[in-house]
Amino acid sequence: MILVTGGTGLVGSHLLYELIKEDKPIKAIYRDEKKLSIVKKVFSYYCKNPEELFKKIVWVKADLLDISLLTEAFKDVTYVYHCAAFVSFEPNKYHLLRKTNIEGTANIVNFCIANHVEKLCYVSSIATIGTAINSDIDDEETIWNPEADNSVYGITKYGAEMEVWRGTQEGLDVVIVNPGVIIGPGIWEYGSGNIFEKVYKGLPFFTEGAVGYVAVFDVVTCMIRLMEGQIKNERFILVAENMSYKDFINQIAKTLRVKAPTKKAGSFLLNLGWRLDWIHHKLTGKPRTLSKQLANSLETKSAYNNSKIKTLLNYTFIPIDKSIEAVSSIFIKEH
Repeated sequence: MILVTGGTGLVGSHLLYELIKEDKPIKAIYRDEKKLSIVKKVFSYYCKNPEELFKKIVWVKADLLDISLLTEAFKDVTYVYHCAAFVSFEPNKYHLLRKTNIEGTANIVNFCIANHVEKLCYVSSIATIGTAINSDIDDEETIWNPEADNSVYGITKYGAEMEVWRGTQEGLDVVIVNPGVIIGPGIWEYGSGNIFEKVYKGLPFFTEGAVGYVAVFDVVTCMIRLMEGQIKNERFILVAENMSYKDFINQIAKTLRVKAPTKKAGSFLLNLGWRLDWIHHKLTGKPRTLSKQLANSLETKSAYNNSKIKTLLNYTFIPIDKSIEAVSSIFIKEH
């Protein structure tokens, strides 16, 4: 039996689709019944019988922090894909991020050990990859610098990785994947889907930073192949291409047939922006939309080496322009 946490998220829903196509026995954890509709919607993009596939999954309502509910979820489980996480770059959400991402992952690792799970796949992030000192490109061996001005999200995902590595010291076989910005359809309220939403409505600014991008199907395909193979206790960067934010947004605008942003947000504007955002948050109590660390990342040119996964699996990633076209096509149909 396979257990998937975070089954209603972007990665989780696409992973469930790929696994259920092979008729494998699957349990999936969810917290909010309303989000189950996301899974059905994602399935409907790729098949004509989404409801039928959805019903093959054993859905378990649970929380990463609720031991009693996790006890039920782990019954008869032999493989675990841990996709669940709390994603936020708001500094005031740090303690909640720690509870979900670090303590929640520690619970998953402990249950895997206690239930003699054969293998765990943890979905981390390139946010935990350090910055190379003598190179323009980062890889799996680049050392994380805890003294750097890291985002609260990156800090807690790194802490979660430490819990996973701790599991290997207690006999658990694991693989960790570190995806870049994941491109996929179905969730337009946050993540990369929200970028499509913002560009469609008219995004005025672009920045000159750069980061790695990857299609959601590349992520889940690599995860499945790593879990089904003999590889263990390794981490893998999953990035199809390194691309500037400007080029990425321009490509989305082109496929959505809308105007691309024309105004550059440089250092001065970004630094002013996060300070004004902080003041607005303090006065109104509304969520932060631009933290200092996020502002810095928007003008940082990061690049990631994907040769380890490509060589080991002889894998070819989907070109980012093709991924953007596919997502834009679904976005247009839904809007």
